[in-house]
Parts: sequence; structure tokens; C-alpha cells
Amino acid sequence: MPRTFLTLSLLALAIAHAAPAQITPIPDARAQIPSTQLVPQPKRAEFPAGTLALAGMGIRTVGKAPELGWAARDLRAEWKTRLGAELPDAKASGPAIVIGTLADADLAAKAKAAGLSTTAAEGYALWVDAGGAYIVGADVRGAYEGAQTLRQLLTPAGVRFAKISDAPALKERVAMIYLDQYSKGVNDALIPMLAALKYNAVLVMSNYVQWDTARAGGYAHPGGASKAEARRVAALAREHGLEVIPLIETLGHVQWMYYGGANKDLYQDPDSQNPYAYDTLNPATYSRVLFPILGEAAEVFGAKTIHIGHDEVRNRDRFPARANGKTAGFEKLFVDDTVKIHDYLKSLGVNTMIWHDSAFSDSVIASLPAKLPKDIQVAYWNYAPGNDYPILGQIAGLGFPVLGASWNEEGNADGLADAAVKAGALGMIQTRWTGYFGNPSIWDGQAQQGVAYVRAAGAFWNPEARPMTNAEALYRDFYAPVAYRGTAGATVSLKPLATRSLTDDDEKGWIGKGPDIDLRNLKTGVQQIGAYKFDISGAVMLRGTRGAVSGLPTRASVEIGRRADAIAFLHTTGWPSAVARENIGRYEIEYADGSKLAQPLEYGRHIRAWTDALPTSMIPAPGWAGQTADGLEVAVPVLEWKNPKPTVVIKSVTLVSEGKNANPTLIGLTLIGSGK
Repeated sequence: MPRTFLTLSLLALAIAHAAPAQITPIPDARAQIPSTQLVPQPKRAEFPAGTLALAGMGIRTVGKAPELGWAARDLRAEWKTRLGAELPDAKASGPAIVIGTLADADLAAKAKAAGLSTTAAEGYALWVDAGGAYIVGADVRGAYEGAQTLRQLLTPAGVRFAKISDAPALKERVAMIYLDQYSKGVNDALIPMLAALKYNAVLVMSNYVQWDTARAGGYAHPGGASKAEARRVAALAREHGLEVIPLIETLGHVQWMYYGGANKDLYQDPDSQNPYAYDTLNPATYSRVLFPILGEAAEVFGAKTIHIGHDEVRNRDRFPARANGKTAGFEKLFVDDTVKIHDYLKSLGVNTMIWHDSAFSDSVIASLPAKLPKDIQVAYWNYAPGNDYPILGQIAGLGFPVLGASWNEEGNADGLADAAVKAGALGMIQTRWTGYFGNPSIWDGQAQQGVAYVRAAGAFWNPEARPMTNAEALYRDFYAPVAYRGTAGATVSLKPLATRSLTDDDEKGWIGKGPDIDLRNLKTGVQQIGAYKFDISGAVMLRGTRGAVSGLPTRASVEIGRRADAIAFLHTTGWPSAVARENIGRYEIEYADGSKLAQPLEYGRHIRAWTDALPTSMIPAPGWAGQTADGLEVAVPVLEWKNPKPTVVIKSVTLVSEGKNANPTLIGLTLIGSGK
């Protein structure tokens, strides 16, 4: 072959790979399907065949408690969101949802007859059959929790038949949230979600609230939430059955009180370049800063308990650093500070909570805890998966109310919650560390911490439950619920464009690693993948830096010739990017009128490798998940692109690779809606 012809052929391959496509209309291109997995999993549940018809259904509460009204409110919201329908008050005849407690003799008798009565705090009996749906709480809080379960039994065809008797294993089930300038956009979605997951308290990071004291002192951070927003969030939480526990970090982690160069005279370490702790021997620490702010917090949040931090006290600054502090010693400084704050809060009728690590470390546990008031609640944090956490029992044995505190690693909340139950702990806290001003990252950036809320909710309520599956999809659905309705569209066959097969029997398919590490378990043909249907025939894998794909094209185009409201892309990368949010390619959408739009592909935000199981963003929806032949957990997400020009015909869609390590790979493309 002449060299010039070969060069031109390779150049054409690198620049463009285009083909017409087979496009097949379908009635359910996108259809949100109700999950059959209840979260948290009830202690006892049966699901007889059948559904209670929706026609003519109404709701009735028996009693006057606010919690019963909240239950009705949440169920009505579920009907509106999922079905686009109203749930009216029940009529004298016809199917009804009845919500009440054992305090009503008639409901108590019905629950007993159904064999589902429970008297445990926050417990409830729930049954759905042809005669209606009943929620009977052991108390009003239990009735509210039962309503959260009933919401998950709703389907487009009716309410699933069920017989459930349930109660929580732990008294306190706490989720940590943040207050910052983005609070409203996040907490208005997060708080109802946490209530639906049966948490009963929120730990609210409140360091940077713009307290009156901080504003007057010149250290109110502009990124902090206003005091009015703090009050609003507290009210919203209480209206969803969540006790509000503000967290204001003290002793250490107090950069908040030095913002803008304020309070330099209160540095614990006068030579610190990044002051971290305060001087406990200066009375102004308390009179000028701590007590006024803690007083404001107690009032704004209506707090029964305030978490004062007191963790990692000696991790940054010298502590003690000043001469008078060195004379007193760390233990006395820590104890005196803790007791001083505890006594002030007690004068306000507020309990004190601290983290465990500084007060119960190996070096001081034999002496320091004995000097602390025994009504201080101690939160023991341990962020590693496991089953053996002996310090929980040790802290309880020293006479303190104790809670476990987990984070986002899978298996952490499950093991620690089980240990908390065995230790007789007060409860559990699901911590979240997304940064003081990073509220939106719970959806886009650090979404794995939002997914952990869902797993932890199941563990805190019922540690004996079977392991949760598909927590990523559940988080997306709880945080941003969508309607249970199908949308017509069309699948697009990518077979003419495919550059790689999903299988790799000869080390020439998929990523060239052989049959043990390929996508053979993602079956071909028209498949339901999450909420979408795709026609799968292979992979349009593009060029990257890896040798196995260095010869592939840099772009591939598919002709569309149709209108659409949105496009769903089932896509991944052959290998991961070493850089979060790296731009690794784009989709170019060309319209029949000659205009073009581009959808960038930022790694971790719009697309991620099939071997990358960490869902840092909820912008892509969970798609297909499975295993390779050698047992590696793999997943392929779905990015839905909303078309801003739905009335204009889409001429073509082109996938473009930037040729980096993370090489974009399109496996399925489906048109959503008809653009009318």
C-alpha cells in the first residue's frame, strides 16, 4: 500500500468515525421504577401478592398530635411527586389510609387482630390489604415513621400489600448537615430525605453562622449562613421530626473565631501562623466569644443539646503553648474548659456533647474522664469498617452516655451500629465532612457522603438487616424524587460505530485484558438500565494514552434526524483519570438549522471509569452495575443531557476524545421525548 494512502487512511480514522443508525421508537425510553427495597429494612415484614387500588383513596388521621399531620403531609407530597395526583381526605366510604396510635382503642384492637401490635418507642404496625392501609404507632413518633414506610410502598398501580411490625434498634439516629451560604438549596432537599430515612436528629455544623456576636466582633464569615437561615433550617428540621443539635467547635478547630484577623489576643499559641486553638486561661475567651455565641445558638436552634467539639485539640498548635498553660498542663486545661462550657450550657437547660478522642485517648483515659461531669454525651468516632469497637463499651462503663459516629466508607456504619447496640449506646451519628462551605458537594463533588446517609439509615434503624444494595440509586431517588411515569422516545443502535466488543475472549476486545476483566455481564440487545432503555451492541471506544487504545479514532458521529427533549448516554471510560474534574472529551450536538452545542465530559462529574465505583457526583444517574468474571465490582453510569432546543431537529451527535488516560466510551444512546 502506498505510504501516502496509508497516512490519509489513518488520519481519517483519527478524525472521524461516522455512521447512520437504526432508531427504534419505544413507549418507555425513560421510566422511573419504584424500588422494592424498603429503607430502612423493617424488623418484620411480609408482602402478600396484590395492591390496594388508588381510585377513590383518601387519608384520615386519628388524633391531634403534630406528628400525625406531618405524616399526612408527607404522604400527600409523595402522591403529588410520584403520581401527579392529590391525596384527599378520606370519605365515609371507600379505600383509606388511616394513621393513628395505640392510644386509640379501635386502632389498637385492629393492630392486635392483625398480629402486628408493637409497644416499643417509635414502633409502628402497618398493614395494607384490600380493605385499606393502616399505620398504628406505639406513639405519635412511631406513626410518623410508619408513614415513611408507606410512602415506599406506592406504585403507579396502587399501594403494595404488606404486613409490617417495626421499631428502631437505637434511640438516637443522627445525621450531620451544614449551614453555609448554599444552605437553602441543599437542606430543603436533605431534611425531608433524612426524615424519610427515619433519622430523628440532625447535627448541624454551625461554626460560621453569622452570629450577632461574630458580626459585632468583625469575624463573621461572608460564606456563612445568616442567623435567619439557621432559624429557618431549625424550624424545617423540627417540622420533619428531627431534633436539632448544633455543632460549634471549641477548644480546637476554632479558626472561625479568628476570621479577618480578629481575637488575636485569644490565640492559644501566640506564634501560630494558622491559629487553631484558644487560650483557656483568658476570661475574654468565654465572656467575649464562647458564651454569647453558645447562648445565641441555644435560642436560635431551640437546642436541647449542643455539641462543642473538643476533638483533635493538640493536632495543630502547641497546646499548651503559653507559660501559664504549661504550668497547668494539658489535662487541667482541657477539663477546666469543658466543665466551664458544660456548666454554662446547663444554666441554659442545654446538654453538652463532645467527641471522644482528646478526653478518652490512651494517654489520659485513666484519669481525665473521672474529672468530667457524667451527663456529658460522648460521640465516639471511628471511620474504619469492622465489628469490634471496644472503646464504645469502655466509655459507657465509665458512666457516660455514648454514641457511635461513622463516616462514608462502606461497612463502617453497619459494624459500628451493631457494636453500639451491643454496648447499650444512646445512638449513632452519621458524620459528613464536605468542608465548611461545601454544601452543594453533597450532590456534586462528594456525593459518596450522601450515599452513606442511606446506608447508615438502614444500619442505625436495623443493624441486623441484610446488606443494602444499590444505595447510590436510592440516594438519588430520596434526595431528588421524580414521577413514576414512562416517557416515550427511541433507542439508537450504535452497532455501525462500535470499535470494541464488550467481551474480550482474545485480548483484542474491550480494553485488551482478556475475558476475566471485561463487560461480558452487560448483556447486548434492548436492556433496562436503571430508569432507561438502551439498545446495546458494543462499545464506541475512542482514543486514549494507553497503548491498547492509542490507535482508535478521536471522534465518532451518529446521525439522528429527530427531535428530542433529552438524550441519555450510557457511557464510561476504559481507564480512570488521575485528576478530578479533568476534561476528557465532549458530546457535540449539531442541529438541522446548522447550530451546535457541546456537553463537556469532566471526569467524576459527568463520566467515570467502569472500574471506578466511587460516585462523587449525582449528575450521572446510576446505570448498570455488576462484576467481571474475576469478581471485580464494576459500573457504567447514565448521563441525561437536557436539550435546550427541543423543537429543532437534532442532525447528529458526535463523541470526541481529548486522548487522555480516561478515554470516553459510549455504550448506549437513547432519545427521550419527541421535542414537541
